[in-house]
Amino acid sequence: MFNSLLLLVILLFSAPVFAGDYVVILHGIARSSSSMGDIEEYLEGQNYQVKNIDYPSTDYKVEELVDNVHKQILEAGFEADKRVHFVAYSMGTLITRMLMKQYRPENLGRVVFIAPPSEGSEVADFVKDNILYKEIYGAAGQQLVTDENGIHNEIKNGEKIDYELGIIAGDRSIDPISSAVIPGKDDGKVALEKTKIKGMKDFVVVNSSHTFIITFDDTMKQIDYFLKNGKFDK
Repeated sequence: MFNSLLLLVILLFSAPVFAGDYVVILHGIARSSSSMGDIEEYLEGQNYQVKNIDYPSTDYKVEELVDNVHKQILEAGFEADKRVHFVAYSMGTLITRMLMKQYRPENLGRVVFIAPPSEGSEVADFVKDNILYKEIYGAAGQQLVTDENGIHNEIKNGEKIDYELGIIAGDRSIDPISSAVIPGKDDGKVALEKTKIKGMKDFVVVNSSHTFIITFDDTMKQIDYFLKNGKFDK
């Protein structure tokens, strides 16, 4: 009897505090929730309840996509006594930042951004007038520029990063043409330095490109580590 009680106490006190927490995952532009499948599966294996949201990234402006995502979060019916973490990739990070300004959950946990175009992308500057780019990336694609028309300017206005935010950036490019228009080190789409956001809690670089960073083992391990500890494993 004593041994059984002792075992129960050990199990209770050794159980991870994050067990059962929710994680909302947001993909990037011109992708779908299936592109975040590896991260979804990995986090489910770590005992999180994952909501991998699919949204029409090329059909609407970022502002409208925020409302779409918020509606899906409400429909998910998350329990109020559990934390809601966010893991977002590329343009999904911009949606998340605006979501935090307008619809921030009261039970918000930690937030991880992967390869965020925090100040826009020089690649978008270069191709914004290209007919094919306009056709594929739609209205939101026009908002990824680095100038005054970029959605990042609207997001920064009144933004307060008072939540635990960790940023994972890549430093490897498989697109030399795009890298030619990006200053400094980059991941083929975004300059390494321009992924950073004032107020972030931690920052880590993995040796991966923008395209494949969401399938990179190190990325998934760093996401899990930050969600559990509020910092990256360095």
